[in-house]
Amino acid sequence: MLPASPCGWDPGGYHRRQRSSLRAAVIPTLNLITTELNQPSLPPPVAVAVAVASMPPLADVTMFESESASGTSTPRPDADILADFIPLSDQIYLQKPPSSPICADPSHPTTIVIYGWGDALPKHVSKYIAGYQSLFPSARIILIFSPILRAVLGSLPARTAAMQPVVDALFGTSPSPSPNPYSSLLSEKGIALDGNTLIHAMSNTGGINLAATMNAYTTAYAAPLPYKLMVLDSTPGSTDFFPNIGRWSRAMALGAASVVPLPLIVLQGIAMAFLSTITAVGWATGRVSAPEYSVAAVNRGELSTTAARRVYLYSKEDDIIHWGDIEQHAAQARERGYQVEMEMFEGTSHVEHMREWPVQYWGAVGRAWEGVGKGE
Repeated sequence: MLPASPCGWDPGGYHRRQRSSLRAAVIPTLNLITTELNQPSLPPPVAVAVAVASMPPLADVTMFESESASGTSTPRPDADILADFIPLSDQIYLQKPPSSPICADPSHPTTIVIYGWGDALPKHVSKYIAGYQSLFPSARIILIFSPILRAVLGSLPARTAAMQPVVDALFGTSPSPSPNPYSSLLSEKGIALDGNTLIHAMSNTGGINLAATMNAYTTAYAAPLPYKLMVLDSTPGSTDFFPNIGRWSRAMALGAASVVPLPLIVLQGIAMAFLSTITAVGWATGRVSAPEYSVAAVNRGELSTTAARRVYLYSKEDDIIHWGDIEQHAAQARERGYQVEMEMFEGTSHVEHMREWPVQYWGAVGRAWEGVGKGE
């Protein structure tokens, strides 16, 4: 159970301040779930989060649809999904301040930073946005998209510069070597100076951008990135090339399949050749690969504060990231002083845990944040 809000929780009042389509989608689902579970005392914040997470796929949800001339529902374009966000770059979006005041619960995060998986589109991460908006309605969200090629090919300085707007949005304009051209849109003081931040990274590509954000902060402030909770969904995996080339090439092929009209097996073959080439170049030049750097960075105290909690969300059926690699990373984190929780899901593939088991998923996130409040 999450801490009670001193503001008093009013699901109807909150959703009246949101789009009417959100209200139409969430409230009936909430009533249905509460009735079926026969739990009238279910804490409202948790119930709403469960309702949002349990909504049907995007094609069936009103909040992400528009009506066509024929009266049939069609998925809303990405621009509509991001209508409540300010673009800080072509990868980074900051949620606009609320048009009317929302009573903030001091036990909740003030900021949530979501790093999408490789080549994920707005429609893919929209339910994570909705879930967090319902669980922690007063928190501002920063959303980071993760093009695979940019993450894999970019040098550490390039990746760091690309994530600088995240640091500027969180903590205000910093003395960075690469000024943020969108700084005029940001608060001088930043939105997360209290460090009451929840970070959510998905897959290894999301982890690459998270590590670059850590490096940007440490470069500017000579301190580890401050946050309270890190949620690691289907990440991090091993960086050993030969055992993982099949998994990595499959991930790249799946990301390219929506835009390249070739059979998946052909795309995977191209991806395998590409990855083999850049890996060979890296070995020849001594360059540390982006995945190798990011997997290590998350467990480095000079980049990632050991005062924070973290929860790993994973499954044994993930065909991209092996569950044993995640458990090994978690064991190393414990040895280095991080407070670690593990949540295994049954039968789910890569970054599919929330879609298949929404109650378990948001429950794990809620419990982990509750542990932050208790100082466990």
